[in-house]
Amino acid sequence: MTETKHIHISEYNYPLPDERIAKYPLSERDASKLLVYRHGEISENRFTDLPDFLPKGSLMVFNNTKVIQARLHFRKETGALIEVFCLEPIIPADYALNFQQTATCSWLCMVGNLKKWKEGTLIRTLKIRNKDLTLKATRKECQGTSHRIDFEWDNPNITFAELLEAAGELPIPPYLNRSTEESDKSTYQTVYSKVKGSVAAPTAGLHFTQRVMEKLDKQGIKREELTLHVGAGTFKPVKSQEIGEHEMHTEYIAINKHTIEQLIEHQGEATAVGTTSVRTLESLYYIGVILNRHPESTEKELHVSQWLPYDYAESVAQKREKELTTMEALNLVYNYMINNQLKVLNTSTQIIIAPGYKYHIVKRIVTNFHQPQSTLLLLVAALIGEDWKKVYDYALGHDFRFLSYGDSSLLIP
Repeated sequence: MTETKHIHISEYNYPLPDERIAKYPLSERDASKLLVYRHGEISENRFTDLPDFLPKGSLMVFNNTKVIQARLHFRKETGALIEVFCLEPIIPADYALNFQQTATCSWLCMVGNLKKWKEGTLIRTLKIRNKDLTLKATRKECQGTSHRIDFEWDNPNITFAELLEAAGELPIPPYLNRSTEESDKSTYQTVYSKVKGSVAAPTAGLHFTQRVMEKLDKQGIKREELTLHVGAGTFKPVKSQEIGEHEMHTEYIAINKHTIEQLIEHQGEATAVGTTSVRTLESLYYIGVILNRHPESTEKELHVSQWLPYDYAESVAQKREKELTTMEALNLVYNYMINNQLKVLNTSTQIIIAPGYKYHIVKRIVTNFHQPQSTLLLLVAALIGEDWKKVYDYALGHDFRFLSYGDSSLLIP
């Protein structure tokens, strides 16, 4: 763990000219390029070829989260424009319940132009389903760089989900350096998105089409879904020199019993679509570790803290405890769900995956090309080691498009 904490983020840098960042997606999702890294060898392909590189009968796991229109704008009487960016629900804390509220709810939000909102309630009038509605936002206590915002509206027939849909703006990534456009509402969602809650898309999934899904099915590749609601922290740069000083953001995860059954059936091995699926699947192993230590834990207590994997590896190395196999960990999770009559396991993770991390469930990753000096690049390096440089050099030298709307890669260590 000591070595991982002392990783200098500057060692995970590379030159990324602005013109290499894809500002818009291709007109056909699956027409993007696919860089395939297999056991040290690199080849250039089309995304439609992806199923050909996966073992027949293997398991592929997708994140079915849906991006919400999380940015709300209010105009003060003075003319100042205030942006309220909804990050995560506080009252009720459950996403689904919060979206169903019809009068009030509270969210943890980032506030843009905060200095112009010293006090008072922000008010915005809207028309939804031909009915007038007044939305009020009141700023409460500060929590780190964010604030609790209480929302209130005067039409009991309108849910908060509908309100965001009508008044909110889709939060496309800041590095695109452009405003959200109407087309982003569809192109910045995966074709299989279902569960509302993310403020950023799980972008590896943006390349998938019905055509690719059908090809996966023909290859006998099983598909499972889980949910991790992507937080704004996914764009949080690592500002400390050493990653030990960087605090990972917490993200909420939901995994259904059937997915655990499929993982057990596939001997605890999977191909993860995107870094969010990676983080959820690998967190599952450590949920098993927590249950092995504390079988009576509540779902909330199954939260995977940032450094748990490294503390655990140290504990195993010093023979303070026996290392769980992947199957033992998954069976502990599965039995916990049966004993507690849970169809879906709801908890959270703060896991950081960086060189020195030992992968347990994820054997292959489908992922886009990430920002320099990001925790996502560390996650890739944890899988393929120093070869990440070879992969990124190849992508830069062969005209691959980078970041959210860019091209894709399949990484097989």
